[in-house]
Amino acid sequence: MKVGLSTYSMVKKMKQGEMSVLDVLQWVADNGGQHVELVPYEFTIVDNDELATQIKEKAAELGLELSAYSLPANFIHETEDAFLEEVERLKKHVDVVHRMGIKIMRHDVTLFTLPKEQTTIHYYTEHFDEMVKGCQLIADYAQQFNITTTIENHGFNVQTSDRVQQLIQAVNRDNFKTTLDIGNFLCIDEEPLIGVMKNISYAATVHFKDFYMRPYFENPGDGEWFRTVHNNYLRGAIVGHGDINIREIIKLVKGYGYDGYITVEFEGMEDCQVGSKIGMDNVRRLWDECKL
Repeated sequence: MKVGLSTYSMVKKMKQGEMSVLDVLQWVADNGGQHVELVPYEFTIVDNDELATQIKEKAAELGLELSAYSLPANFIHETEDAFLEEVERLKKHVDVVHRMGIKIMRHDVTLFTLPKEQTTIHYYTEHFDEMVKGCQLIADYAQQFNITTTIENHGFNVQTSDRVQQLIQAVNRDNFKTTLDIGNFLCIDEEPLIGVMKNISYAATVHFKDFYMRPYFENPGDGEWFRTVHNNYLRGAIVGHGDINIREIIKLVKGYGYDGYITVEFEGMEDCQVGSKIGMDNVRRLWDECKL
């Protein structure tokens, strides 16, 4: 098992100009991380070969693995031409991932910011074939590079464990799996323990995050809260500080025999360096303390 960090955890400091993506790599290495997942917010590498090379060389210098690359995508379009344009856009990202030596690439299948009426099973069913076709085309292209493409339980539509499983089964490619995010099940009001239990066998990599949760009838007031599809309240927490049963999830993941990358994502209100450091430390500590 290798603990690392998603660059998304530092997006606030990157947005404020306090850190570059190279600074994030240095910080992760300095704070005990073993790998980094690249999420291209506040930087781009698909059209910046110089930065891609700098990241690859910096990671090698620090002894960090570049574990995965995650980006938004959307296969739901009004025309075939628009759909194929999106496929070609994603293939360019696969090319960059290959040049950097990364072996896991996560892409979405729908827009992240869907209106509530499009988070339903009906929208999922109506557009299922488009999602499957898009995933197949990208997985087939990535296969030549021995890259595994993944769908995350992410984006408010393909987010429950059953929808993720159905998509993986329909795509039917050995190199198409899931980026299993232990917290994102809550965004569509699925119990994380159940989601992890059902989907750990499909996981190519695992995200650890934590949330504070409040029911729809208990408005928690100001803060960086957002609403689930059924209007419950969520706010990012330091891993191990929130309401998700992290210890039992570690028991499930470890008990299954998973021994790959664990990527900490911090989305809380605390300073992101503080939150990320405590989160990585907590995952390592709780993993070591877990007795099967």
